[in-house]
Amino acid sequence: MANAVGLLAGYALDRVLGDPRRWHPVAGFGQAAGALERHLYRPDRTAGTAFTALAVGGPVLLGAVAAAATRHRPVTRAVLVAAGTWTVLGGRTLRREATVMGRTLRHGDLPAARRRLGHLCGRDPSTLGESELARATVESVAENTSDAVVAPLLWGAVAGLPGLLGYRAANTLDAMVGHRSTRYARFGTPAARLDDALNLVPSRLTGLLTIAVAPVAHGDRQRAWQVWRRDRNDHPSPNAGQCEAAMAGALGVRLGGRNVYFGRSEVRPFLGDGPRPEARHLKRAARISGAVGLAAVGLAAAYPVTLGRLVGAVSRRALIGAVGRRGLVATAGGRALAGGVGVRRGSGR
Repeated sequence: MANAVGLLAGYALDRVLGDPRRWHPVAGFGQAAGALERHLYRPDRTAGTAFTALAVGGPVLLGAVAAAATRHRPVTRAVLVAAGTWTVLGGRTLRREATVMGRTLRHGDLPAARRRLGHLCGRDPSTLGESELARATVESVAENTSDAVVAPLLWGAVAGLPGLLGYRAANTLDAMVGHRSTRYARFGTPAARLDDALNLVPSRLTGLLTIAVAPVAHGDRQRAWQVWRRDRNDHPSPNAGQCEAAMAGALGVRLGGRNVYFGRSEVRPFLGDGPRPEARHLKRAARISGAVGLAAVGLAAAYPVTLGRLVGAVSRRALIGAVGRRGLVATAGGRALAGGVGVRRGSGR
């Protein structure tokens, strides 16, 4: 119950306040991870694995210690989970950036919109027009609804404080070193693979929730479902396509195409049918993202007091059974050993 209350309170704080303006803990973690990288970096996966294990293991250990210390203090536990949830979520900031980008594009201020794109993704905006800026924003909103909202809530529901902090650490590392560049081609692979694994379930849940809430932005659930089923696995990422295909179907637009990053370009398959995104689609994308977040926090808060209790009870019963079986085996082994010793002693006499 303390975890459920903390998740709801933390989500409410993000919804009302957004990211902390100063002294953001995630930014502090990024600086510490950067220092650790400089100390451990070598252009191979072994070094990358050590870096990822240490950088993610630290927050997980911190969360585990805090969870153990507040095991019998539900109010303190709820406060810590609320603070952790607020720290790792980014839903309000994501929606605000999409709204600002849409307003800037409607006013025809392309230079300002190009400067703004860096708040959402790492593409080179210097030559992008309205349609490509809008597409980049829609794709970023779709993917980051999973990364910055659904996934942390899901891991917080399943694993409490260690899940919240560990997921955000892994996702931050992926943003730092998980991209394909000369420096990080091998060193960043473990962080990228870990982030992919942690997002397998959240990204698919995000796609399904996007389909479910499509009508809040005048979207068609049936069309979103069809596009998601058809196009979700065409994306080179195992997770991004799940979110982007559902968003494309919900908005009735076509995503994908050529993406230009600083120094390299990638051609992505098309997702969805219809026109390319425009400024008018960004407000709808933000609305869908907000509705997905509300649905996700409802599921996350319900998990610890419903399915989570069942999983915990089953796990405890299995553990007790395993301990009991080991005890029986040990007892039987001890009796056999004692009998064997007696025989040997007797034969010796």
